[in-house]
Amino acid sequence: MRILHTSDWHLGRAFHRVGMLGAQAAFVDHLLITVRERGVDAVVVSGDVYDRAVPPLAAVELFDDTLHRLAALGVPTVMISGNHDSARRLGVGAGLIGRAGIHLRTEPAACGTPVVLADEHGDVAFYGLPYLEPALVKDAFGVEKAGHEAVLAAAMDKVRADLAARAPGTRSVVLAHAFVTGGEPSDSERDITVGGVAAVPAGVFAGVDYVALGHLHGCQTITERIRYSGSPLPYSFSEAGHRKSMWLVDLGPGGSLAAERIDCPVPRPLARLRGTLEELLADPGLARHEEAWVEATLTDPVRPADPMARLTERFPHTLSLVFAPERADQDPGTSYARRLADRSDQEIAEDFVAHVRGTGPDARERAVLRDAFDAVRADDAAREAV
Repeated sequence: MRILHTSDWHLGRAFHRVGMLGAQAAFVDHLLITVRERGVDAVVVSGDVYDRAVPPLAAVELFDDTLHRLAALGVPTVMISGNHDSARRLGVGAGLIGRAGIHLRTEPAACGTPVVLADEHGDVAFYGLPYLEPALVKDAFGVEKAGHEAVLAAAMDKVRADLAARAPGTRSVVLAHAFVTGGEPSDSERDITVGGVAAVPAGVFAGVDYVALGHLHGCQTITERIRYSGSPLPYSFSEAGHRKSMWLVDLGPGGSLAAERIDCPVPRPLARLRGTLEELLADPGLARHEEAWVEATLTDPVRPADPMARLTERFPHTLSLVFAPERADQDPGTSYARRLADRSDQEIAEDFVAHVRGTGPDARERAVLRDAFDAVRADDAAREAV
């Protein structure tokens, strides 16, 4: 069975205030052409179809058009909700839509109920694990402590139990939206840390033939059978080095597997430039970036006059301007943003306690801070689910 694995469309999202709907529509065209020309038997979309719980009307219209076009091709599609989606809204009409071959899996309780498709080698069971917010599903899954590993392990127990009851030789595909250990994040994924831990071990998914992951925006291979497709478009400059693509997976008899990357259309390349303003304006080696979306980091010790206006004369698509003056590390003027780079909310809060009090928080106080952050996240997730 030939499977096209994609995820993280984020319909309705902009890139530094630049609307991406046209590029998202071009990606959908590309996906449908790939399905038709490469003989795809099933499409899987591993979450974050939309960028937010209540998407703009234009994004809903694009999604609706996409569903109709997929259904017209007669190729079954399985989709799950991600942490950006409202599971309830995305799942509206799932029963009716399923009759057209578009299977929306947004209910955590249905993790062990697959979509079963067949080819000349027998059945393939597709299990959809929507994003599982630990605080909201732990009771339903019978786990004592809210955590990503615990709830995903419980969901996979349901998958393996159902699979064990099926005919020998039934192949299996799991769609999941999670941060799996070994994955490389970018700046554009929403934090899903719970209890100080965001990642789950790949071993949680043992016992299935292919795991189609969503959440991380870079296409990557965790193991031969566990892969992220990544987002089809960039949503932050941290993705400048990404090659945006989908996975074309051939799942053969006995679970044999081969995977090929299918490149996605590039609306405009990304470039991250660094140097003084005069260096960026004069360097002939930067000519290749003049039509790119540009993030410019200026290292001038004194902020130059009208930097954005001057930059856009050469790089008209400059979208982000960062000031990082090159000073000695001990200089008190070192930027606040630079001091906080790559630090989690928990670490920033602990540093603040140490700054105010003179000593950092003890183990009990760290747990209080962690619980507070988890509670805020759970409250946000609960509001989005409504």
